[in-house]
Amino acid sequence: MNAWLRRGSLRQRLLLTHIVTIAVSALTLGGMTILFAPSIHDRLMIAWLGPQWVETADASMVEMERATNEIFTLAMMQALLISSGVAIAVAVPVSLVASQGIVRPIARLLATAQRIADGHYHERVPLQGERELVRLAVQFNTIAAALEQAEQRRVALIGDVAHELRTPLATIAGYVEGMLDGVVEADEGTWVLVLDEVNRLHRLAGDLQELSRVEAKQIVLARQNVHLETLIEAVCVRLGPQFTEKGVRLQVQLADGLPSVWVDPDRILQVLINLVGNALQYTPCGGSVTIRVSVVEQMVHVCVHDTGIGIAAEHLPHLFERFYRVDKARARATGGVGIGLTICKALVELHGGQIGIHSDGPGQGATCWFILPLFDHNVQRLGDALA
Repeated sequence: MNAWLRRGSLRQRLLLTHIVTIAVSALTLGGMTILFAPSIHDRLMIAWLGPQWVETADASMVEMERATNEIFTLAMMQALLISSGVAIAVAVPVSLVASQGIVRPIARLLATAQRIADGHYHERVPLQGERELVRLAVQFNTIAAALEQAEQRRVALIGDVAHELRTPLATIAGYVEGMLDGVVEADEGTWVLVLDEVNRLHRLAGDLQELSRVEAKQIVLARQNVHLETLIEAVCVRLGPQFTEKGVRLQVQLADGLPSVWVDPDRILQVLINLVGNALQYTPCGGSVTIRVSVVEQMVHVCVHDTGIGIAAEHLPHLFERFYRVDKARARATGGVGIGLTICKALVELHGGQIGIHSDGPGQGATCWFILPLFDHNVQRLGDALA
């Protein structure tokens, strides 16, 4: 029977389970009736006729009592057999109807899963059936939506990478063809332009590799007890000449008594350089970029505020998406490919923090912020013990 249950369909298994349950219940009920019915009958008869009946009963009365017991037991067994047969006869159609309500949603789910496996990621399961099946359908639809979004991101990623590769390759091909045809002179300036495009391709490959490793959480963080003042000072030293050259002021505002954070200093420095570099890129001459650090609800809050060109509201939710650029022409002119903020987001979240951008609109500047957990001595002791 177990082999048949494994091979049969779900509806067949449910039907057989119901029938077996009724049969076992009937057998149990019959056995208990045979075991206890005679003694119960005797006690009831004695209670009805009185205790003196036992003392005055003759052989014929005892035989009548025994025959009555047998007839009673036989009647009970026949009634149980008839009721069990009727119960099974009723259970078959009821089980078929009930199992249909369970099997149909599961069959729809299996069919939808097959269509999704065939590449139709827009398919969804209707929310019908019992409460548990509805919950299963909700979870399935959530997974299907995640798969659809992942597929959309995959297609978009391939298209964006192809587009980003096409532009420098086309430039390189144009210069090389021009030099071969004698239209472009093969001097040092031409080779510098070609080298710039090659370096752009190299940066794109490096950024893509970095992004894939960060999003796959394949980066091992070398956490240390770090004071953000040290990292911000390193940012100012590294980007200070660029601010001076462009005529943009770089200001730092640090709260008093800032606690340390438990982070990978190289990765957080990478985040700071990217955010401050973006602020410089979109702030015109005469503007300013301000780095503010404070403590908010047991978290270190870092803000990079600029007085630059600002960001329209419709762009804010998409700025951390891969290859998303508010002004594609400007980003391409400056060599950006639109994944720096995506890497920053992944690195901050890898540290257990959060990141975001706010702007009041075009011409109003922008503020990029991120928060990090404070340094925890218990975490350090645990890390030292594991090491």
